[in-house]
Amino acid sequence: MHERARAIVQSMPTRNASFALLGATRGIGRAVLDLALERGHRVRALVRPDSTLDALHPNLTLVPGDATNPRDVATALAGTEALLSTIGAPARSKHQVRTRAAEACVEAMRVTGVRRLIAVSVYGTGETREHLPFFTRALVFPLFLRRVIADHETQEAAIERSGLDWTLVRPPYLTEGPPTGDYAIDFGAQVSGLTWKISRADVAHAMLGALEQRAYVRSAVGLSYRRSAAAAA
Repeated sequence: MHERARAIVQSMPTRNASFALLGATRGIGRAVLDLALERGHRVRALVRPDSTLDALHPNLTLVPGDATNPRDVATALAGTEALLSTIGAPARSKHQVRTRAAEACVEAMRVTGVRRLIAVSVYGTGETREHLPFFTRALVFPLFLRRVIADHETQEAAIERSGLDWTLVRPPYLTEGPPTGDYAIDFGAQVSGLTWKISRADVAHAMLGALEQRAYVRSAVGLSYRRSAAAAA
């Protein structure tokens, strides 16, 4: 793990930020929301009108809307400095919701002038495919996750060509568990000793670290626990 990466993942926030959040009701998005509020950030979460998310926290504002609608995303962005997107979809979904949300984000950010975008993708897209374990690369991705990976790749393309200050976070297999801050990040082709697992909470930790430290701008970074830290998975 690079020393720069170690400093980022172990750091605490140096200032409070205000950001819009997509996908806040579950999974990585809920982990981002909980950790952000704990750290004192202000969050405007774009949620469906029927969401049951509790809005009692003084630093949380719920904005009803659709993450694939640029106008709704722009409304969520009002008064913020960044957008964090954790939008996902079932493996068999044909709706390319990640791509549609990415396109809506880019359009809304151009209108509002907000430039910082941090989004969840998946390890195995683009140049990282060749570094995956053989079974995942040769069987799981093409047979079971073909649509998901295609949606992630077109999402990444939309974000990378946006001209925004983007960061793509690429986790592998997701697990449960608390944030540890002890994981490999931005490891490039140095994949020896990785578990190919990371908790949703540590993905949230990495996203907030990138926001707080303004790290990995215009970069796509992999995440994984190391084998020595397998107990954290």
